[in-house]
Amino acid sequence: MAVTEKRDPYMMEFRFPEGKDKAVTFSYDDAQIYDRRLVSIFNQYGMKATFHLNSGTLGEEGYITKDEVAALYANHEVASHAVTHPFFNELSQDMTVREILEDRRTLEGCTNRIVRGFSYPFGEYSDRLIETARQVGIVYARTVEDRMNFNLPGDFMLWHPTCHHNKVTDEMIEDFLNPPLYRNLALLYIWGHSFEFERENNWEHIRHVCEALQGREDVWYATNMEIYEYVMAMRSLVLSADGRILYNPAAIPVYLMIGYTKACVPAGKCLYLPTEQKG
Repeated sequence: MAVTEKRDPYMMEFRFPEGKDKAVTFSYDDAQIYDRRLVSIFNQYGMKATFHLNSGTLGEEGYITKDEVAALYANHEVASHAVTHPFFNELSQDMTVREILEDRRTLEGCTNRIVRGFSYPFGEYSDRLIETARQVGIVYARTVEDRMNFNLPGDFMLWHPTCHHNKVTDEMIEDFLNPPLYRNLALLYIWGHSFEFERENNWEHIRHVCEALQGREDVWYATNMEIYEYVMAMRSLVLSADGRILYNPAAIPVYLMIGYTKACVPAGKCLYLPTEQKG
C-alpha cells in the first residue's frame, strides 16, 4: 500500500488527464509482421502504443505493407524510425534530412496523420542528429537507454524509457502500481521489437505484463505523443506574479490537485487559485 501523506490544503501538484497519477506507454520499432499479433494483444487489454516504422521496408518480406498501416495502428500512434534504419553517424547532412523527412512524408500519406515522433535507429544519436530532427519537424525521440525508473523526461529529444520489455518484472509492476513511498506523476515506458517475442518464444510475457497493468482507474494509457503533448501543456502553464491565477495557453486541459481537491485548467482559460486566509 502506498504511504498516505498529510497535504497542505494549498499545495499544488500536477496530474495526468482526469486526475490520474500514473501513465503507461509502449514503444515498438521496425514494423515487422509480428506487430500484427502485438497490436491485437494491446487492443485486447486496452494498452496504447507507439510504433516506429521504416517506410523503406514496408511491403518487403517479413514486414507489414503500406496498405495495412492505417487500419493496423488505428488505435495507436505511428512514428518515424527513418526510411532505411541507417547508422546516422555515417550519413551526410543531406542524407540525414532525407531519411527523416521522407519517412515522415510516406507515413503521413499512409495514415493521414501528422508524424512528429521518432526513435533512434540502433539507439545512435548525436547533437547534430538531434538538431536536424528538430528542424524537420520531430518533437520527441526515444533512445534505447533503460533508466529503470518512472520519471518524466527532462528533454523529450532524449527520451530514455523505463526499460526494455524483457526487464519488466512483477516486482517492477507492483512498485509502479502500489509504490511503497509517495510518488507523483509516475510513467512506465516499455519498449522493444515485436519480432523479439517470436524469436524468443515469449509472447506470454507481454500478455502477462498487459494483464497486470490493465483496467486501472488511476492509470492513463497513452501513446508517446499523447504523453509528450500533455507534459508540454503542463509545462507551458503561466502563473501570475501574485500566484493567484494559472493560465493554460495550450489546446488541451491540464489537471492538478490543490490540497485534496482535483482541479482542471481548461484549454485556453484560467484557473483562479485559492489563497491562504490570514487572521
